[in-house]
Amino acid sequence: MKKNIRIIARLDIKNQYLIKGINLEGLRKLGDPNEFAKNYYEQNIDEILYLDNVASLYGKNTAYNIIEKTIENTFIPITVGGRIRTIADVKKILNAGADKIALNSAAIKNPNIIKKISNEIGNQSLVISIETKKIKDEYFIFYNNGREVTNIKLIEWLSKIQKYGAGEILVTCIDTDGTMKGFPIDLSIILGNYCDLPLILSGGFYDNKNLHEVLKISKADGVAIGSALHFKKTSVLKIKQFLKSKKFEVRL
Repeated sequence: MKKNIRIIARLDIKNQYLIKGINLEGLRKLGDPNEFAKNYYEQNIDEILYLDNVASLYGKNTAYNIIEKTIENTFIPITVGGRIRTIADVKKILNAGADKIALNSAAIKNPNIIKKISNEIGNQSLVISIETKKIKDEYFIFYNNGREVTNIKLIEWLSKIQKYGAGEILVTCIDTDGTMKGFPIDLSIILGNYCDLPLILSGGFYDNKNLHEVLKISKADGVAIGSALHFKKTSVLKIKQFLKSKKFEVRL
């Protein structure tokens, strides 16, 4: 029997708006994130992922009010990322109603924060968010919504964050984000070989054949989908029915 696969609605936010672009660029407003979250909840989505795309740039996380409104009529796990730097930031997000927090820039700049959160809060609430892009023949780590590149190779970073106490890993492929052209097979192979924690894939999902293939190869536990759902190219039910037909366990 294959593992249970979580279908997660990825909602990128800026101020109080849901936004979406391609390759993490050219972001445009799509509407009220709470309305989208409620709609996906009614479609039987498994989780909601809120990522504040400009929080690191402008020094503030605007997700608190959105979360507080979302939990009024959405009763599934919610993960929030964006300018979370300290234990106090983590507690504030969790107290607002989130179940998990996603760290990206803060973990890169100070990997010890992973240990600190894991020890003081628990790694069940800690998702490490990875933005990666292929440069020549290697995948490297990016941050600040793909605006900043590091000299850290993906394989090295995967090893480090697992040792430091991450509870879950979210991998966004910048090359395919928003394109609806599929998640890369070569990246799936790397993740299948080097990631031993619960894994969520994000970036380019739409085609069922690609979805099936990368889930098998990467051994991922979930997929975070944005554009294909926002622009109604598919639906939560269609995705789950397809996965069910391929003998994956899903919550229908």
